[in-house]
Amino acid sequence: MKREFKLICRSSGAIGGGSISLLLVLIFAPLPLCPSSPFSVPSAHAQEVVDKMVATVNGHELITYTDLLWQLALEPDTPLDNPRSEDLQRALNLLIDQRLIVEEAGKLPAITAKDKDVTDAANALINRFPSQQGFQDRIQRVGLTPEQFREIVRQRVEIENYLTFRFRSFVVVSPKEISDYYRDTYVPRWRKTSPGRIVETLEQATPKIEKILTESKIESDTDAFLEDARARAEIVILNPV
Repeated sequence: MKREFKLICRSSGAIGGGSISLLLVLIFAPLPLCPSSPFSVPSAHAQEVVDKMVATVNGHELITYTDLLWQLALEPDTPLDNPRSEDLQRALNLLIDQRLIVEEAGKLPAITAKDKDVTDAANALINRFPSQQGFQDRIQRVGLTPEQFREIVRQRVEIENYLTFRFRSFVVVSPKEISDYYRDTYVPRWRKTSPGRIVETLEQATPKIEKILTESKIESDTDAFLEDARARAEIVILNPV
């Protein structure tokens, strides 16, 4: 296959990286089922149509155009007909991040997903679509079978387990951080959005604030982890999207 374009980049800026809502995006975005992945199963790359290679990560993780379509198909509000270049680029960036996470996860003992967790996550993803038939139509259009979809969800749960082990388990939110956030952010926001209502006390607001600060720290730690991983990775763009 003729390579129209090749770019080797070793930083997040070179591939349009940046802060994203990583936990939700990386968990619910479909991970390409690559033979070299520690979570691999046969993929839809075996279609009769010749796929276009888009990028490689560290010389052995291949990302194809079909992988990008799988990503877009599982996003309810993203058009599949004549995909927009910005959607394809965003999908590529997310898939690169996923590959980097999987490589790191492979260095630790496998965090196996329970069948119930996979079923719950699959149902949650399907429920994001207007109807189950609409979901079925989208995955059929990109050649994604129900079995492959469930395996993708299993991988998402295992990545979530890894992120929990790597980041969530070690997050500590101090009482001072909670009280500072309550004073500087929570109360002013309450007064702006709910004028006339009695402001919740610090004690009442603490569980919500602790959750907000925990998720913020996890996202920040995940961003830093991915920036470091991108800086060390060899990402080769074979065909621009």
